[in-house]
Amino acid sequence: MTGIFIAFEGGEGGGKSTQARLLAEALLAEGREVVRTREPGGTPAAEAIRAVLLDPANDGLDARAEALLFAAARGEHVARVIRPALDRGAVVITDRYVDSSLSYQGVARELGIERVLELSMWATGGLLPDLTFVLDIDPAVGLARVTDPNRLEAESLEWHRMVRGAFLDLAAREPQRYVVLDATRPVEDLTSAIAAAVATAITTRS
Repeated sequence: MTGIFIAFEGGEGGGKSTQARLLAEALLAEGREVVRTREPGGTPAAEAIRAVLLDPANDGLDARAEALLFAAARGEHVARVIRPALDRGAVVITDRYVDSSLSYQGVARELGIERVLELSMWATGGLLPDLTFVLDIDPAVGLARVTDPNRLEAESLEWHRMVRGAFLDLAAREPQRYVVLDATRPVEDLTSAIAAAVATAITTRS
């Protein structure tokens, strides 16, 4: 049995980590094996890359170098955490994945979506989520929730608006794989909507 791969995406302050945790808790309560992880990160090497990427001291990091570092962390993450879990039938829930690179580096850094997608597909062997939730929020609202901004969170409001638009464009291209949710809705409402979509995805694959 192959597992199910679920990603949470969206801009800063949208509550991705909270909803990923609540979904994991609900699936564990059903007796399912769940692996909850994040990007960049998930392994010691990928977490070390994360520290470099998000450290404000590295302000001005070259855009291509940034994209390559994200891809390197993702390749390690998939090889050591995600694929093994999927192969044994687990539900994998990740806080960010390929769409973040497409939005942040492909669009906001102006490297081009196709180029960044090709890099990530090479790094991961072509692995994409079965279901992606985009927790959509006005960047002005989301960034106001951030108390200690990292290097990317500290970018301009206009830059974050480009990121938001990119996420929504990606979701519009493949509506069968994405669920876009208003991140300003009450937490319990979002949790219910996410649970319903995941239940449908699991039933469809059964």
